[in-house]
Parts: sequence; structure tokens; C-alpha cells
Amino acid sequence: MFVDDGFVKIEAAVSREVADAARAILWKQIGLSPDDPDGWTEPVVWTADMAGKGPFGEFLRSPRLHEALDAVAGEGGWVPLGALGNIPVRFPRRPPADDRGWHIDSSVANADGSWSVSARPETMLLLTLFSEVGQDDAPTRIRVGSHRDAAKALGDGVYDPFVAGPLVDAASEGRPVAYATGLPGDMYLVHPLTVHAADEHRGTRPRFMAQSPVFLTTPLAPGQPSALSRALSA
Repeated sequence: MFVDDGFVKIEAAVSREVADAARAILWKQIGLSPDDPDGWTEPVVWTADMAGKGPFGEFLRSPRLHEALDAVAGEGGWVPLGALGNIPVRFPRRPPADDRGWHIDSSVANADGSWSVSARPETMLLLTLFSEVGQDDAPTRIRVGSHRDAAKALGDGVYDPFVAGPLVDAASEGRPVAYATGLPGDMYLVHPLTVHAADEHRGTRPRFMAQSPVFLTTPLAPGQPSALSRALSA
């Protein structure tokens, strides 16, 4: 599935109880309450996990996650995570946030400390669900199979993200769309070149989801035996 689609869902990477405990911490961090919708005044509130502490660490140590990473990147092909990273909490507000353009997250570090989008990416995208996410709850949208379109559109060059976004959007616009829906404790592994986007919140319950980079020990390149590489040539 990952080779053809450019992503894979990891169901119940941790138990729902662990995910619920993490979400309760996140509510406290953002200073809002699930029982007080009047306080939900912004469409998106950003927070982050606690550097792998408490229930967040159980996500990072998940055997199901590690099994999936080994299957996709190969044993020793990925760098262990120290945190789940940034967590945009999306609320059912109008107007929605203006951050829903199609793009890729693949990036490489430059010598000057800046980052560029490249067809030789160093990171996968990991999506972690802390809340139940249905199709109306602002799930991440994923263009199925778009990793191959993006690879062709970018070639071997390095592009500014504002240049790469429109390129990969146009190249993949005919692809079917999947939605990163699921239950608390589910995770998604997304190919570095898979085109994806945020979605408008049409539901009633806030959506808690982390988006984390998973660094590869060897930048993605043709001819490697991993599913990441095969996905671009199959």
C-alpha cells in the first residue's frame, strides 16, 4: 500500500487511553476546555508535545510504529524520534484558517542552516491522532499516489517551498484524495514527496493531531532497497 499510495495508516499505535491522556494534557497546555466552546475563538491553536514525556513517550516507543518505520525505511534507516513535534489544534470556526494549500514537507538542511524543498528529501511525515477524526473534522487530505508526480515535477533541483508548492499541486491535481481519519492512537506515515494539505473544519469537535518529521539516516535516492525508494520507481 505504501509503495503505491505514498502513505500508510498505523491503527492503534497506542491504546485509546494513552491518546486520551495526551489530549487532556494538550487541553491544559493551550489553556482551553473541551466543555467551554465559547473559548474556542481561533480556527487553529498551535502547541507541542512534552519532549516525549508521559503518554507522548508511549507513542514514540510504540512497537507498531517502529515495525512500520522498519518496513518503510528499512532497519536502521530512520532516526528515533525525541518528540512528536508541532500540534495544530483545529477548531470549528468560521472563517477557517487560510493554510490549506497543497504541498510537500520534504526538506533538506543547507550549509547555512536554512531549509529547502528537494527531490532528495531527508524526512518522512508522521501524523499522530490524539482525537477522533472524521471526514468533517479537518483531517489532513492526501493525494493518493502523488509522490511520483512530485518527484517528476521537482526533478533533481532544489526549490523554494513557495515555488515547489504550486509545482507539485499542478502535477498531482488529478489524483484521488484520501483523508487521514481515525481514532485516538492512530498514526500515519507519509512519503516525503506525497502531496497533502490541511482541510476546513466542518464538524463540531476540535481536532488534535501532531505532525512530525522522521529523519532518514540516508537521504532518499533511486536504487535503494527500501519501500521509500521503490515507491518512486514502481
